[in-house]
Amino acid sequence: MSKPKYWEYGKKFLSKKDKILKKLILRYKGNLKTRKDPFFSLCKSIVGQQISVQAASSVWNKLENKAKKITPKNISKLNLRQLSSCGLSRQKISYLRILSKKFLNKELDIKKMKKMSDQEAIKYLVQVKGIGTWTAEMFLFFNQMRPDIFPIQDIGLLRAISINYKTKYPPSSIQLKKLKKKWSPYCTMATWYLWRSIDPEPVNY
Repeated sequence: MSKPKYWEYGKKFLSKKDKILKKLILRYKGNLKTRKDPFFSLCKSIVGQQISVQAASSVWNKLENKAKKITPKNISKLNLRQLSSCGLSRQKISYLRILSKKFLNKELDIKKMKKMSDQEAIKYLVQVKGIGTWTAEMFLFFNQMRPDIFPIQDIGLLRAISINYKTKYPPSSIQLKKLKKKWSPYCTMATWYLWRSIDPEPVNY
């Protein structure tokens, strides 16, 4: 699991720009990591949609046990009953099956995304049923480790902003725009540290 090239410079940049982040950067060790496994990341993001980190973790552990290893082939082999027993909704089961098929048929070309901007990459991913903006952003964040992803639909991030910046929940779109401007081009790092401030374990997808 490798560390992003921009991490050390980004820490200095954000510490200069934002006193609150400076404290978080000093307090929390570690960094963003990637498994370099696109299918794994997208599956994990789909499982985590609209449920708490704890609930997602429990479902994911059951799915890993059933599949033995998270691969397109293994997921496509599991039947409806096996997938349901992991705590997956019918909708998520259908999304995971569609995703497995796209990988097995090589319809989704992750390498192609290297040349795309963040917005183009999100547009490319959301063409797959079951991948919305949040899931696409999680993928660009955790798998591609892109430096400037700011997932404003993420409940954890919004909660962390309102706690650390002592504002109402959810923060206003004006405040979010100001923060994005202040933190850019390192919104990914700012988000990672804010998540760390409310979650004892670093989030991973």
